[in-house]
Amino acid sequence: MKAKYTSISLIAVFVIGMLSSCNKDFLDKDPTTAIDGGAFWTSDTDVKLAVAGVYRRLQSGFYGQGKLWLDTYSDNALDRHSFYGFGDLTQGIVNSTNVTGTFYNTPYEGIAGCNFFLDNIDKAPSSDAQKAVYKAEVRFIRAMFYFDLVQAFGGVILYETEPKTVDESKIVQSSKEDVLKFIHSELDYAITNLPNLAYTDGHAVKGSAQALKTRVYLYQQNWTLAASTANDIITGGKFQIYQGGYQNLFFTPTQQNNPEIIFSTKYSAPNNPQGGEGLLVEVGWYGSIAPYQNLVDAYEMSNGKMINEMGSGYVASDPYSNRDPRLKFTIKVPTEEYINPDGSVFEESDPLLTTYVQKKYVDLSMLPFNRTKTPLTDQNIIHTRYADVLLMYAEAKNEVSGPDQSIYKALNEIRERKSVGMPKVNEAVYNTKDKLRDFILHERRIELALEGHRYYDLKRRNQMENVLSKIKNPGGVQLKFGEKNNVLPFAQDELDKNKQLKQNDDYTP
Repeated sequence: MKAKYTSISLIAVFVIGMLSSCNKDFLDKDPTTAIDGGAFWTSDTDVKLAVAGVYRRLQSGFYGQGKLWLDTYSDNALDRHSFYGFGDLTQGIVNSTNVTGTFYNTPYEGIAGCNFFLDNIDKAPSSDAQKAVYKAEVRFIRAMFYFDLVQAFGGVILYETEPKTVDESKIVQSSKEDVLKFIHSELDYAITNLPNLAYTDGHAVKGSAQALKTRVYLYQQNWTLAASTANDIITGGKFQIYQGGYQNLFFTPTQQNNPEIIFSTKYSAPNNPQGGEGLLVEVGWYGSIAPYQNLVDAYEMSNGKMINEMGSGYVASDPYSNRDPRLKFTIKVPTEEYINPDGSVFEESDPLLTTYVQKKYVDLSMLPFNRTKTPLTDQNIIHTRYADVLLMYAEAKNEVSGPDQSIYKALNEIRERKSVGMPKVNEAVYNTKDKLRDFILHERRIELALEGHRYYDLKRRNQMENVLSKIKNPGGVQLKFGEKNNVLPFAQDELDKNKQLKQNDDYTP
């Protein structure tokens, strides 16, 4: 774990020394002068700063802009620069020496911060009621980290408190089932103690925890509890489909107090911009996430028919006309040009590999994109939004009961969003559990495309091997995914540091 657990003092430096917050008042503070380490935990302000330090871990790895790259480990897109080594993953050759550490290190760094906070919060003079809210926020985030570890590796090491020594940190992993039980206990506490409000200021709310619990139930294929938990969010009335334009969900000005967003990683440029060179450079200029033709072809025609369906109206010589509007909100197609403020045509920095570029999250008002003008981007990275909850409800409820009107209503609420305006689900066609299941997963792919959900959706449905077998990368190499790849191998350096950690089956020599 990169020696994360050497001592409490080192963790204190780690958490407090990297402070920021989802509240702009905290984002504007200089963490090197904002606190006195020798007198910490003596005020509610100290606690807020410590909470901010926990939230800051969400700006790293697959919790910040890296989350979008998870779609490149699927049939949706290609990671052209191999930022996370997904070329090895999608060719079925991942092993203990080439697996990206991001799946493992970032969550455990976050867990270290969470445990440090929870081990020390009771020293503060805050009221018991306020402490319960702070603890609920941190336990929700800790559940996020552990759930991602479970999805990636199965059983993992479970630290409920901070180890006092390096030797204490070297323990055997818990079973997947035990870690999932722990995650549910974390989320139960969070649901009980978080405020039942809309998500506005970056701090987790009850709906944030309910949505994650729904996702965990979906992973476990506990359809009944997934449907009921999602329905609690729906009937709670705190969230709704945003009607101000699908594309505007992903731009900073219209993300603030957005009624659809349930939880996100927040940034505040220039003090806390996104990592690297920012999304507008990495995605908008470099074209780092290159959508596959397979994804483009999955978008329906505007009449609701698939492009290969009789009567769709699809014209091969004009393939992008009369399509589901979400296509052009999500992907820059070859017939589209970005126009700079001076009237010139904007050009990506490198030749395109798949002829397509990600457009979702790319704020065209900041053209032209370059290394000096637009690295400090600060769009919030959405983890869960209300459309996702509706889709999770539809998927789970269909498994429980088969098609019913509540499922069609949930899907139509997404499809009929202003600026999208797609036809209602054809109930005469999608009238069996199997047919509707396929359509729900299709709608999920389209609505959430390039937001970082596809990889885990395909894995939990055991569809990765089948869908990747239909894709070749631009070099003509067939993508592959074997059954053993449903879990990743632990990196060899982690096994070397902790002899109690056991390698996952099928990855042992």
